[in-house]
Amino acid sequence: MQLIIVESPTKARTLSRFLGNKYRIEATFGHLRDLPKSELGVDVENNFLPKYVIARDKSKRVKELRAMVKSKDKVILATDPDREGEAIAYHMAVILSQKGSRIKDEEFSNDRFLRISFHEITQEAISLALKNPGTINFPLVNSQQARRVLDRLVGYQLSPLLWKKLSRSWLSAGRVQSVAVRLTVEREREITKFAKNEYWVIEGVFKSSNNSINAKLISKDDVDYESKHVLKLFDGSYTFTKTSIIKELQAKAIIKDLQAPFIVSVVDKKEIKRSPAPPFITSALQIEAARRFGFTSKRTMRIAQSLYEDGLITYHRTDSVNLSTKFLSAAKTFIEKNFGKKYVHYRTYATKSKVAQEAHEAIRPTNINHKIDAQSSENLFLDNEKLYDLIWKRAIASQMSDAIFDSTTVRIKSLNNYLFETQGSVIKFDGFLKVTGFNSETQVIPNVMVGQTLDLQSANQMQKFTQPPPRYSEASLIKALEEDGIGRPSTYAPTISTIQERLYVTKENLTDGKRSRYFTPTPLGILVNDFLIEHFPSLFDLPFTAKMEGELDEIAEGTRDWTTVIKEFYVPFKEKLTLIEDTVETIIVEDKKTGNKCPECKVGDEIIKEGRFGKFYACSRFPECKYTKNFLEKLDIKCPECKTGDVVIRKTKSKRVFYGCSRYPECKYASWVKPVGNNLINK
Repeated sequence: MQLIIVESPTKARTLSRFLGNKYRIEATFGHLRDLPKSELGVDVENNFLPKYVIARDKSKRVKELRAMVKSKDKVILATDPDREGEAIAYHMAVILSQKGSRIKDEEFSNDRFLRISFHEITQEAISLALKNPGTINFPLVNSQQARRVLDRLVGYQLSPLLWKKLSRSWLSAGRVQSVAVRLTVEREREITKFAKNEYWVIEGVFKSSNNSINAKLISKDDVDYESKHVLKLFDGSYTFTKTSIIKELQAKAIIKDLQAPFIVSVVDKKEIKRSPAPPFITSALQIEAARRFGFTSKRTMRIAQSLYEDGLITYHRTDSVNLSTKFLSAAKTFIEKNFGKKYVHYRTYATKSKVAQEAHEAIRPTNINHKIDAQSSENLFLDNEKLYDLIWKRAIASQMSDAIFDSTTVRIKSLNNYLFETQGSVIKFDGFLKVTGFNSETQVIPNVMVGQTLDLQSANQMQKFTQPPPRYSEASLIKALEEDGIGRPSTYAPTISTIQERLYVTKENLTDGKRSRYFTPTPLGILVNDFLIEHFPSLFDLPFTAKMEGELDEIAEGTRDWTTVIKEFYVPFKEKLTLIEDTVETIIVEDKKTGNKCPECKVGDEIIKEGRFGKFYACSRFPECKYTKNFLEKLDIKCPECKTGDVVIRKTKSKRVFYGCSRYPECKYASWVKPVGNNLINK
């Protein structure tokens, strides 16, 4: 019986379902070894050799797997089909080739360990992979190893610098995470700097027979009221519009000046087509799941991992929009059978990325006929169903016809040359929208003719203000990172999670009690960002970070040596690091006194300190006195329930803010919504 080793028990069970008793399938339960957490783990004097260690919780599993492979001439490694999976396969081969704890990476036979790779866990894909086994792809391993070493060198050497210079011993910096924080900080400053200007919009309601037409005033004597403005941002640009009507009195004067008759001057009818979006890549799936369901990127990837390991979708870490010829053929048959020939439109999509995750496909269902209501997998819960449905519809729609709309633009001119305009559209052929659905927010324009006179029923002025560029949401931050060439499919979710866990950004509560989708940088995030940008401007520059990603891609292609890439980065980085360590003074953070004596020792002062998980009370005599107490930020509002305690800000384990009573647990008052005065909005 041949032995196949995979990463997860779920994947092992799915493979067993297809292969039966012909193979013994075992799981490593994740990485078997990694760089040590307690030290740098990279020998910078010896070609940046990584010092891998077997995880403590994997020692027993390693012994078990070694016993299994002892009698095998060949061992099949079936880890995930990307750089991370290739590296795991490599570490398996190294560890399982050794008898004791001393491991030398060069001491293993690549011929003994067969590497199979498949982008979907199906009978056909597995059988094909087993018929065509290969060996470990060392350029992919080197690329993953280079990323790991690079991130370790930056994180483990910059973080202690932050501890020392910013007087906070829990701070961290990272090659990609710090760029993500920088984007949020720069955007916050752009928002603060943005001047909100008042302007007014005028709309008229015109009557045509028994129908009404809503139209917006756009010009007078062929001079447009509305103008477009483009604001250059740190990352990209932001476009907004405003009118030249800046005062209410000006708007009222215009309305008063409108003179009948109002005649239809333009009726422009045209057919427009709307094409479906390409099938999902990782970032697009994360963005759409956030928009549709409010899923975090981490949650989306966890669900997608489950769907992949259950054999329901193709591999979910990909930046390729390619679809297999087999799927294209199946999609054509399915669409023609269920919707008709006119809905079929064969499409191929070009992948933008130069190295699209080693020739993966886009994310798609493995079986086009596998519908949601027919699922029998025990692991398919509600969230899984939502995401599977999203993936299924997007993949099917990508091979369907364009949707066709009849679009109409109508312009209405007054006697004294005020011009109103309205636009509307009606769907003529639903095409791919048959699957994805369509919510129309445009008005249906009644049939009118050029020269027709309309009655002005009413005209209203509406006050508006120019709006600053929006803060980043998870979706827009991932999109920005992707467009800037920073990170890869496997890194987006961990990056977003890390900057929140480090308390560098936060999502604030809204007035209705729901949590905002948008990131606000915290004072701590701004402090760390400003220090890093002041002293390491090029390291956290967008083009530089993108260039490093490109070099990692070149390593994966086998065109660059990984140690050369690391050396070219590390030598100037280390010089700069040493200079900062020697010349930049430490920023002393004064602990804030509460005005009270320490309630424990009665000698020291009670102070407010800041730690990894936020503020807390402590004694000024630490370490002689070990007094600590959770910090409660009071709102100067009495508890609306007990009327005695104060309303305080608390946080859940997931860092979400809520409001409680300072007398807890005596008083159980809690609310997601910030109370105003003593009025409880929503409990």
